[in-house]
Amino acid sequence: MAKFVLAGKADCPYYAKAELLADSLQRNLPDFHIHKICLLPADWKDWLEETCSSRGWKHESCPIVWRELIDRGGKGMLLGGFSDFLEFVQGYYGITSDMRTELMLKIAEENLQATELRLEEETHQRNSLKVFHIWISSALNSTCYSLIPLLFTTGVFRDVPAISLHLLDMDRDEESLLGLKMEVEDLSLPQLHQVTVHSDPTQAFQSADVIIFLDEWPSNPAEQEEQEDKEHTMRRVAERFEAYGRLIEANAQKDVKVIVSGDTYVNLKCSLLIENAPSVNPSRFVASATQLEYEARAQLAEKLSVKTSHITDVIIWGNISGTSHIDLQRAKVLRYMGAIWGPAGFSQQVLEMVYDNKWLANDFLSLVGSRRNSISLKTNRTAAISATNGILAVLNAWNNGSSPEEVFSLGVVSTGHFGVPAGLVFSLPVRFHNGDWSVCSDITISEELRTRLEDAIHELTVEKDVAGGMKKNCPVD
Repeated sequence: MAKFVLAGKADCPYYAKAELLADSLQRNLPDFHIHKICLLPADWKDWLEETCSSRGWKHESCPIVWRELIDRGGKGMLLGGFSDFLEFVQGYYGITSDMRTELMLKIAEENLQATELRLEEETHQRNSLKVFHIWISSALNSTCYSLIPLLFTTGVFRDVPAISLHLLDMDRDEESLLGLKMEVEDLSLPQLHQVTVHSDPTQAFQSADVIIFLDEWPSNPAEQEEQEDKEHTMRRVAERFEAYGRLIEANAQKDVKVIVSGDTYVNLKCSLLIENAPSVNPSRFVASATQLEYEARAQLAEKLSVKTSHITDVIIWGNISGTSHIDLQRAKVLRYMGAIWGPAGFSQQVLEMVYDNKWLANDFLSLVGSRRNSISLKTNRTAAISATNGILAVLNAWNNGSSPEEVFSLGVVSTGHFGVPAGLVFSLPVRFHNGDWSVCSDITISEELRTRLEDAIHELTVEKDVAGGMKKNCPVD
């Protein structure tokens, strides 16, 4: 399919002539597609300069016509002005235009009136419509591709009439982001108000109601880091998330909901955001441990020959992407075909049904720890679907509530819970109610669990100290 873009001033007669010719081609040629950009005369010069500068073109007149080549891996091919477009059409399609000057001027006048009316209506709609703003960082991450459609189709934001989706990626070029934007627009989602893309963080998180962080270093977490690479990674994490925190402080809504997901330094990232956004309540920031929780549930389900959804109340403590502990003291299994069978909803303790303590102490932990890496090795990509599922589970409970008995594992800022130092972002068991979370208090801390918590506390404290030292030695401008 031939995809062309025609842009010009609303009062330009040559834009009118090119528009009429393009419309005729689109009506008569099934493989010809035109996208028109009609601007007010006062906005034309700045728009043209910015467009040409970003694409490396030189063009000064109205209109401008180019051919889109994104689907072929290119940035677009400049054709030029009206005469260049007419010459191309004559040579390629054998079609010309014989529009009279009077008709050109009449259409140009109508274009100007229509554009002014359209912009007036858009301004009125923007002012009268309460738009909900969702920002996703590292938007070209594979998790984002599976996440975006489900944000709009699973009822997570069921009470929100209009959503503006803002896609930020500082590590990739804007052309790739524009390609993603086009894909999202093609979904024709009723709630979607607009999509914007950003490779420059200057205006990041403007009016944000929800922010989802997917940033990951190294780009392939399945690769083992060397010590010097680990230090380099931590430096990048510290610099990036300190800057993100300051942008949240400056630009986001004060009741913003922030979710940090990923495979490396998840707790640390969340902690850095909190420290650098002091006017936002720390309870608005969470680090997702749900993916790890579901991986543990999947292994238990396989062992007990039940569905993953039949395993509940697995708790993840500590450093989500480091020293964590999988706690099964409250874990239950539904519909287990054992000696005792009950009605729908009847559950039994997982620890009583798994009789193999050696498996629990060794194989189980090893299988859970290597599950994500195994997926990456088999598929040659990150475990994006399970990461998406974890994010959606948290968002749905946060927005819409959940069963009073349902327990989630989240990295949240401690206020001294279970002896975890105040201010440390630590994975804890929480419940959601009326748009807020609270830490579960009815948990037994055994001596073994206490030891595991102390190990995680030590590791997270060291990470914070190292990141703090990097900040002092290498201040960010």
